[in-house]
Amino acid sequence: MKHIPTCKLCGDQYDLARLDIGYAVCLDCGDEIAKDRKFTIAPLNKSNYICITDMAMLKQLNPKRTI
Repeated sequence: MKHIPTCKLCGDQYDLARLDIGYAVCLDCGDEIAKDRKFTIAPLNKSNYICITDMAMLKQLNPKRTI
């Protein structure tokens, strides 16, 4: 029998299936972590998509920028 995992942040117990897919925090703490992270997906010219977390980097990707 497997033990019931406990959240590393709040100490509450959460579903074993969540641990099996690689999460070490409960759903509520996971939602809070996700809300704190801000990013956008930007297409690169003649290439793939990239995850941008820095606004300055996003501005550098625009070839028609004026500043």
